[in-house]
Amino acid sequence: MVRRTRAEMEATRASLLATARQELAKHGYADTSMDDLTAQAGLTRGALYHHFGDKKGLLAAVVAQIDDEMDARLQAISDQADDPWQGFRSRCRAYLEMALEPEIQRIVLRDARAVLGGASPDSQRHCLHSMQTLISALIAQGIVAPADARALAALIYGSLAEAAFWIAEGEDAAARMEQAAVGLDLLLRGLRVQPHDDQDC
Repeated sequence: MVRRTRAEMEATRASLLATARQELAKHGYADTSMDDLTAQAGLTRGALYHHFGDKKGLLAAVVAQIDDEMDARLQAISDQADDPWQGFRSRCRAYLEMALEPEIQRIVLRDARAVLGGASPDSQRHCLHSMQTLISALIAQGIVAPADARALAALIYGSLAEAAFWIAEGEDAAARMEQAAVGLDLLLRGLRVQPHDDQDC
């Protein structure tokens, strides 16, 4: 029996992920053949089953990889923003704009929802925690009106997620994106602390 090194195992897994990501983006989950995929990667189906269990497990791993990249992109927007409120708005809009990217649209927003039932519980918890942290900071700075940050995070994250699915499923995705952006601005505007008029009416 040939023992493979950890580096070789990691290289095999990375090769399968890269090939699967390419094929899933091009053909979609239903039309991606595991035999064609493993042949293209120069590997066996046994290697695929060893690392991912089955076709569904492979899809979940690809989705997790893309999710991590999306999260890094969104975090960079927050980190680079000079104004915390504009950074938050830009981050929310960027999430919706990602629904226009073919790879994200097909793999994360269509196939993952149809095959896996949507984002994993871990991914959802991470997104909610990130959103809650941002909102808590905005409340502490007096930018967002005082409210339960967890509740606001659940509402905003849920709205963004559903809007992204709505954008991805339509033939007119670009038009839907612009409509969603208008709705997003209205939604976020309601979070801001409103200046009080101290003068008598």
